[in-house]
Amino acid sequence: MIEVRQARYFVAVAEELHFGRAAERLRMSQPPLSQAIRQLERQVEAHLLERTSRTVSLTGAGTVLLRHCYTLLAAAERAHTATAQAQSGQLGTFTLGAVTSAFADPLPTVLKRFRADRPQVELRAHEVGTHEGVQALLDMKLDIAVIRYSGADPRLRTHVLRRDHLVAALPNNRNYSTGEPVELSALGDELWVWIPRAVSPGYHDELVTACRQSGFSPRVHHHATSIYSQLAMVACGLGIALVPQTAVVSLTGVQYVPLRDPFSLVELAVVHRARDPEPLTEQFVRCALH
Repeated sequence: MIEVRQARYFVAVAEELHFGRAAERLRMSQPPLSQAIRQLERQVEAHLLERTSRTVSLTGAGTVLLRHCYTLLAAAERAHTATAQAQSGQLGTFTLGAVTSAFADPLPTVLKRFRADRPQVELRAHEVGTHEGVQALLDMKLDIAVIRYSGADPRLRTHVLRRDHLVAALPNNRNYSTGEPVELSALGDELWVWIPRAVSPGYHDELVTACRQSGFSPRVHHHATSIYSQLAMVACGLGIALVPQTAVVSLTGVQYVPLRDPFSLVELAVVHRARDPEPLTEQFVRCALH
């Protein structure tokens, strides 16, 4: 196995065809250079140089080895450059997970900014739920997640992008069509369509806290796995739901009622592992918070 150092020594001698000039070029003394070349010949079991008192020339084996040494040195240089680029965040693979709404806003702007100065970075994106995104970060399957997360796990670091407030989603047959805000406590006796904690622990806990602060525990009769399916169940008249204002969509059979004392919650956050974030992760955070 020829080392990069040996290849550099041999190339200098082969190009200079003079041990003194090669040693000067390498900024070393001649005796250790001559010794290194003899060691290389023993190692490859070939006579690489013809030496006389006046001249040095390449043998056939030396000419072949020289070509391979050029290849080895070029590969070493590429490895060095690539490593430096990766360390500076200019090269590598970056894996992003995000909830569906983040792909509509703000990721188009954030990713355009992130990729503009990093054309060589390979970006891989996945749609994830909040709970799934958290687990993927902890399992080292994602570098960063853009999710609805309030930062309860000390192994993760959270950067809040924006906050939202809750509104009530009710079937159209309820008598709340005036558009006037209502007290959340006034909805305490309703049947609720709920997203289980297993789907999104942080989001679930924020909704439970809002209800308890209003003096009641929701009577949950139906469960959904996403906000959209939650709203579809409301449209079917199965119950009511609390949803973020930004999740409001026009849906036949659903009316949205503002709350008199709107409850704030994390609508979207950039989340990554707390320990030793990679350069690309830090750069993405800067782009997202810009």
